[in-house]
Amino acid sequence: MMEGSMEGRRRMILFRQLFDPQSSTYTYLLADPGSREAILIDPVFEQARRDGALVGELGLTLVATLETHVHADHVTGAWLHKQTCGSQILLSAASGAEGADRLLHHDDHVRFGDRHVVVRATPGHTAGCLTYVLDDRSMAFTGDCLLIRGCGRTDFQGGDAARLYRSVHDQVFALPDACLLFPGHDYRGLTVSSVAEERRYNPRLGGELSEADFAGYMANLGLPHPKQIDIAVPANLKCGRPEFCAIAQESADWGPLQLTFAGIWEVPPQWVEEHLGEVTVLDVREPVEFDGPLGHIPGAVLIPLGELVDRTGELPDGRPVVAVCRAGGRSAQATVLLRKAGFEQVANLPGGMLRWRALNLATQAAQDDAPRTI
Repeated sequence: MMEGSMEGRRRMILFRQLFDPQSSTYTYLLADPGSREAILIDPVFEQARRDGALVGELGLTLVATLETHVHADHVTGAWLHKQTCGSQILLSAASGAEGADRLLHHDDHVRFGDRHVVVRATPGHTAGCLTYVLDDRSMAFTGDCLLIRGCGRTDFQGGDAARLYRSVHDQVFALPDACLLFPGHDYRGLTVSSVAEERRYNPRLGGELSEADFAGYMANLGLPHPKQIDIAVPANLKCGRPEFCAIAQESADWGPLQLTFAGIWEVPPQWVEEHLGEVTVLDVREPVEFDGPLGHIPGAVLIPLGELVDRTGELPDGRPVVAVCRAGGRSAQATVLLRKAGFEQVANLPGGMLRWRALNLATQAAQDDAPRTI
């Protein structure tokens, strides 16, 4: 990045749009590049590790999670992030939820470093819906009150079609035309719209449609009962806190595992060297590489990646498997294949043999022993 004015640097923002395929929910990460402070809007419980990994990989400090409303289709990850990152839980004072660190009202500011979002109350989908507008009004996060060419339903959780119509027109359509709108969900693969687009083309709320037109439209949607509502709403009224306060997680107590943003469990090379007698090191390179200049880890089992699916039954039982290759790519895929085959204690060696050698860890060359093939 080239240096610019102080004002230009101050206005920059780090932004990521994340997706949960099960509920078609968008989660948004916003961060101030200077302070590295960040917020998450609408985190999903099942994606908490993914989102936490991204925060860590980008060197950010998560200061808060923000809810656009009490969701009926997924459980929030707010409580999980508070346990792992110490982030505060923020949502509407009108939500009726318990366990929040801060209850938000219209025109409140939520700061992260030198940046902030402004809270706009946009009830109608539920009684406690909020829209978050970035401080320069270049972006707005509308939750379910306004979707891309659509909107959230208004027939439960204190929903009201007339209130939603007024909320969108008074609080969202009043933003600058170029303001980008990021919805809480999309079921067709759409990711972003704008105020000008939705004001003109939204078939429920745009154009010349009146409040009465909208109310009639919403009254005749005939939508089915949300599948997850009986689970999601009670959980979200507790900010995603599990009934017994247990953090559901995969078995990872055999080593200091870390989950990457790509969903790959990794284990530090130094730990592997210290525990070679307790794990199975699976080398998924080709034999010529195993015998090549980089050498191999002492005691490593050689099964090339292309043969792994047919040979998983040959791996020793009862020991965690650490996969390794030249640089960490093929071995990452090997962990995916092993998990699909039913192996639970599996991790990748990040950086592969290139990093292993750079750290001057124990290595054997071809002349030192013969490859251990099974």
